[in-house]
Amino acid sequence: MIVTGGRLIGHEIVTIYCHFSSLFENVCWYCVTTRNKGILDNLSKTSVPIVDRGSICKAADIVRSGGLVAFPTETVYGLGADASNDEAVASLFAVKERPSFNPLIVHVPRRNSLEDVARCDARSLSLADRFWPGPLTMVLPRSADSNVSWLASSGLDTVAVRMPDHSVALELLAKVNGPVVAPSANMSGSVSPTTAEHVQESLKWGVEMIIDGGPCRIGIESTVISLVDNVPCILRPGGISREVLEEEIGAIVSNKINGLSPLAPGMLESHYAPSRPVRINVTEVMPGEALLAFGPSQLASDSESLNLSPSGDLEEAASNLFSMLRRLDRAEFVAVAVMTIPESGIGRAINDRLRRAAATPLTP
Repeated sequence: MIVTGGRLIGHEIVTIYCHFSSLFENVCWYCVTTRNKGILDNLSKTSVPIVDRGSICKAADIVRSGGLVAFPTETVYGLGADASNDEAVASLFAVKERPSFNPLIVHVPRRNSLEDVARCDARSLSLADRFWPGPLTMVLPRSADSNVSWLASSGLDTVAVRMPDHSVALELLAKVNGPVVAPSANMSGSVSPTTAEHVQESLKWGVEMIIDGGPCRIGIESTVISLVDNVPCILRPGGISREVLEEEIGAIVSNKINGLSPLAPGMLESHYAPSRPVRINVTEVMPGEALLAFGPSQLASDSESLNLSPSGDLEEAASNLFSMLRRLDRAEFVAVAVMTIPESGIGRAINDRLRRAAATPLTP
C-alpha cells in the first residue's frame, strides 16, 4: 500500500468470494498487501496531530474521502473510517493490525439511522429508544440494502451498530452523514485508549488526526447484545449491565467465549492486554509486581500501586481501568497484580477485560 500525508491510498485489495451454496450467499474477504516500507518507517517517526473539536468539519471531510480519524466517545477513543468504503475499512484493519475475522462496530448519529443498516424488530427499537445514545451495541441481521462494507462485518450477514453518547462523536457522525466504523483507536489486542494522548502513543502512522475530547467518561467499551435469535445474548459485557437490559426486553443469556470466530468485537480470548503479564484475583503481591488495587483494604506491596476506586465504586473503577493499566505497564515491573473485583453490574465488564488481559494469546 502507498502512504502519503498520513493517509493510506492505492490499496491492492484481493477479494476472495467464498460460496456457501447452502446459505445462498457470497461472503467477501479482503486482504491488504503492503509495499513501500520505507515510507511507513518515515511516518512512524512523527506523531499524529492532536486537534480540538474546532477541526470536526475537516475531520468529517477526511473520513468521507477515505481517511482515518480518531475521536472520543463516552466509552473509549475510536478510530473512524467510512463504513461504506472498502478501501478505508481495509486501511483501518491494516493500521490497527487487526485480524480480518474480527468484526467492527458501525456508529450512527441518530436512532433512525439504525434501520438504514440493519433489520430491526420490536426489541431492537425498544432498546434504542431507551439506551441510545449510550454504551450499547446491538448485533442485528444486515438489511438487504445496507451499504456497510462486508469487510466491516467480517463477511457475516449481521452488523453491529451503536449510537455513542458524546457530543464530539455525534457532531462528527452527523457531518460525515453516513455510517462510520470505529473500533478502539489502538493497536489490536492492546489496552484501549481513554485519552487523546493514549491514541498518539499507540498509533504511529496512517491516521490523519486525533480529536481531543478529554478523558472518556465511562472508560470501558459498550455492552454488545445479539438480537439475531429469539433469545437475546450478551456477547460482550460493557457499560450497561445485563440486569438493566433485562428490565426492557426480558431474559438474556450470556455468551461462551469463542475466540476463533467472534461474532462481535472484544470476543477474542486474549485482548485488552498490556505488555506486562497480568495476574488477577490476587491475595498477595509477589516481589517486583505492580499492584492494581480496589476498595479501601489494600494489599501490602513493595512496589508502585494504584487504586481503581478507594471507595469501592465500580463505575469509578471502570473509568480508571485502562488508564491505570497503562500507567503500570512498565518494564521495571515483572507483572501487574490485580485485586478481586466484584462480579456484579459493570464489575462483570471490568472482570471480562481483566480475564482477557491475563489470558495467553490464542495460536491460530
